[in-house]
Amino acid sequence: SSADQDRRFSEKELKLLKSMKFPPEFDKKVGKLDSVDMRKVNLTVIRPWIAKKVVEIVGFEDEAVVEYAMGLLEDKQEPTPDPKKMQIILTGILAEDTPAFMSALWNLLLEAQ
Repeated sequence: SSADQDRRFSEKELKLLKSMKFPPEFDKKVGKLDSVDMRKVNLTVIRPWIAKKVVEIVGFEDEAVVEYAMGLLEDKQEPTPDPKKMQIILTGILAEDTPAFMSALWNLLLEAQ
């Protein structure tokens, strides 16, 4: 079974969503939308910004992390990504720097659309 089908993963995610603190901009509404519509964002501008931030955080170029973060944003099945879930996912990679990274990224995406 996949992670989506396994109840244990969704229960852990729900616990994390309830226990973690998230920046207030994650709850900002954009017009009638509850989230950022990635179809309205120029991702060619976002990629270099993410790459630069990853270098600042991990201390070296890590294309795998950049691609992973971009993959979370480029999901055609989910054009309005959930920043809270993204933060939970990226915490395993960016550790304590994840909240600041996600806050800055989300503000950039809000402005970009």
